[in-house]
Order: sequence, then structure tokens, then C-alpha cells
Amino acid sequence: MIGICVTLLLPTALGAALTIDIVSLNGNHYVPFGGKISLNCIFSSSTASTAAWLQQTPGGKPLLIASGYHFNPVLYHNGFDKSNRFIAWRETNSFTLNISNAEPSDSATYYCAAIHYTDVAVGDWTVSVIKDAPSSLYTVLQPPVSDPVQLGGNTTLQCSILTDNSAGDHSVYWFRHGSGESDPGIIFTHGNRSDQCKKSSETVSPTQSCIYKLPKNNLSLSDAGTYYCAVAACGEIIFGKGTKLDFEVNKKKLLLTYILSGVVVFLLSPNNKFTLFLTYTL
Repeated sequence: MIGICVTLLLPTALGAALTIDIVSLNGNHYVPFGGKISLNCIFSSSTASTAAWLQQTPGGKPLLIASGYHFNPVLYHNGFDKSNRFIAWRETNSFTLNISNAEPSDSATYYCAAIHYTDVAVGDWTVSVIKDAPSSLYTVLQPPVSDPVQLGGNTTLQCSILTDNSAGDHSVYWFRHGSGESDPGIIFTHGNRSDQCKKSSETVSPTQSCIYKLPKNNLSLSDAGTYYCAVAACGEIIFGKGTKLDFEVNKKKLLLTYILSGVVVFLLSPNNKFTLFLTYTL
């Protein structure tokens, strides 16, 4: 689970530091098609004035879903209220988002932000909606990279294998497809093993989730590309949809720009009789 804390410089009184606690078994949620997604964001302080939910689909820009200022009615943005599937409500120290009748388009990274004077806290995790029951015993899911990826830095790619509890051992492979290359090339093998598996209460029974990670250190331009995770078992190979690894130096700054721009619009609405001047540093 990734947490981002950013300091804002405001010509107003200082506020107490905030942290966000996400009530979740882990950073990834696997939800069946038509199921319910429930995300509960709890703040460490009840003084948080504004809270917001955002959604970012793989390769897309963050979209503001809903924002809540103290106990004022929750405001919805970008048409998320039109389907009546997205319901958010604000309490003293929490902001909850429920999504009913889950669709594949709901697969995304969701961000919760809490703001109070000079303090902003952001928490995030990944939701994957499984559309159909697979004909194979295995389903391969690859969440997007959450951290900003920088040259010379480090990151970890993750692959989740959903399988029936009765399935036997399997092997997991990683492939990379770089720009200008005709075919993906194999770069790593986890071997014949299933010791990374555990029963998951967040998937349709009787399934288990097997988590495999591929660390990438001291990144260079040659590491850019799409990484595919594949599982080999029972005479077949099943590929994931891939995780794209790009070097985006200002990804964190871009995300916070979307958060703050939406919140500022909300705070400067006619119902709020004050003005804020925001600057921030990363």
C-alpha cells in the first residue's frame, strides 16, 4: 500500500499532521462482475476539513469522483453520479465510497485524499473487476505501477494469480516487450511452485490468490516497456494484460495537481465564502 504526504504552503493557520488509514486486508481488491466495491478511508484526525475520492484507470488521468467539505452534502464530479452506482458519504473522520454492480471499467487505482490547512494525506490501492468465470483454472491479474518511476530508481512489478484451491503446482514467467521489438522476451522465471498462494476472502469461493513480484533496481531507459506475467500449468500458458513501465518524473506532482484543482473548485464555489491561495512543493 502506498501513502503520499505533501505539505502545502498557505497564508493561514497551521494544522496538525494527518495520516490516512485504509481499512483493507491488502492493497489489492478482486471483485466479481456485478459485485460491490466498498472503500473506507479513515483519517487519524477529525479536523480534516475536506476529503476527496479519485479514480485512475491504467494509462488514464486521475478523475475526481466525489468531494466532501465537513458535513456539507457530498459533491460528485465528472458524471460519476449519473449511473447511481457511485455513492460516497462523509463522517467525522472518514470518507466512504461504495460502487455497486461492479463493471470491468471500474478496475482502477482509487485515491483518497484528506486536507486540513497545510496538510494533505493521500492513500491508494488497486481494484480489479473479474468479468467472467474463466474457462481455465487460472486468472492472471497485473495491477499498474503505483509509484513514480524514475531513471536510476527502483520499482516492483506485481502479478496476482487467481486459481482454484484444487489446482496443482504452476510456474510463473515474466516477459518484457520493449518499443520497437517484434516479440516479447522472457526475463525471469519463478519456477515450479505454489507456496506464494493463500486463500483470499475477496474473491469468489473456492479460490486462492498467488502473489509474485519482480523487483527492478537501478532503472535505465532499456527497462522501459510492457511487462507480461504468464502462468504455465496443466499443459497451457495464460498471459496477463501487461504492466507498462514508463519513466514519469512528475507523476506524483500531476496526481496532486488533479486532487488540488478539484478541491479548490469545490472550496471556491458560491456556497463557501472564502478564498485560498495554494502553492506546494514536492
